[in-house]
Amino acid sequence: MNVLGIIASGVAALFITVALAKGARRAALRPHAPDEPGGRAPRAAALRRSGGATVVLGVGTAAGGALWLGAANDSAGSVAGLLAGAGIVAALGLVHDLKPFRAALRLPAQTAAAVLVVCFAGLSPAAGVLAVLWIVLVTNAFALLDHADGLLTTVGLVTAAGLLACAALGGDPALTLLPATLVAGLAGFLLHNWHPARLRLGASGAQFTGFALAASGALIQVAAPSGRAAWAALPALATVALADTALVLISRRRAARSLLRDTDDHIAHRLRRVRVTVPGTAVLLALWAAVPVTTATLVYAELLHPAFLLLPPAGSVAAVFVLLRIPAYTPPRTAPSRTAARRTTAPTTGAAIPSAASAAGVAGPAPGKGAPSGTARTAAGHPTVPPPPTGRSAAGVAAERS
Repeated sequence: MNVLGIIASGVAALFITVALAKGARRAALRPHAPDEPGGRAPRAAALRRSGGATVVLGVGTAAGGALWLGAANDSAGSVAGLLAGAGIVAALGLVHDLKPFRAALRLPAQTAAAVLVVCFAGLSPAAGVLAVLWIVLVTNAFALLDHADGLLTTVGLVTAAGLLACAALGGDPALTLLPATLVAGLAGFLLHNWHPARLRLGASGAQFTGFALAASGALIQVAAPSGRAAWAALPALATVALADTALVLISRRRAARSLLRDTDDHIAHRLRRVRVTVPGTAVLLALWAAVPVTTATLVYAELLHPAFLLLPPAGSVAAVFVLLRIPAYTPPRTAPSRTAARRTTAPTTGAAIPSAASAAGVAGPAPGKGAPSGTARTAAGHPTVPPPPTGRSAAGVAAERS
């Protein structure tokens, strides 16, 4: 596949993704989106959550069109199997976006899609088993990064750029097709996924991105020349995703929580607890991913010694241990004791009965003044003058006093 074909496929993926994402954004932000029957989430929320389908359609259309035009040459079978497997995973994710189901049910479909890729690539049984395990692991590791605005999009873009560079340096340029279109599609979707995100990748876009990255890495590693350290360089591209997965599993295991139930214990959640902003988190993890990606690319190009590949994993392990010190789970609220509850609910004895002087416009006697309880007062607090006794006029009283 020539350079012009790669550029044309990338440009097509960019424009298709941007156009579809813009239409999905308008539909999601429509002010009068009716709710679904049965008390389900509004349709606008479902549209935002399934925005990753625009990336799937943009990348799949561009890569499929280039494949149909004969751009892949001898590697058409491998690329076709990769696109078919990624499409199966994306379709399953779209079903999950519209009607969520258990995460354990996704593993058989992901395994079947990975087996499809391995069969089309013509790998040996031993290499095929390792490739299937790797693809399923990395797919779910990248999918777990879709919990903050722009996080998976930026990390996936950096990783796809590294795969594109490695595929261009390898012996099969046709394998650059999917990484090139994926870089363009994620870049176009980032316009709508940056904080505050109007659209999200959801399960469809997240699993498609993870599967495409993992399967592309496996195929590039198989097609790499024997002299290159591809066996060690390409796995380093998934350092950030694997570090986040390890952090989650360790923290949930320590807290005796379910491993499959998603909670706020990822890297981005812990960074938010130390006052890192959402855009800052995406930029920080993108820079973190750029270190192993750059190192792996230089080692793959034989510009660095393979020993340098030990530095990014070592730094990631140290970062995971530091992040484990940041509390991720709020302590459970303790119920009030029975004695305190009785004190708060016990009736107060000797409560004063409000007098008629507390009516609107009339104030009661001020405490400590010794005023009689029946004395009426004005709004300013002064006592009113009592009326003269019955049967005696004011003039008669004045005559008697004189």
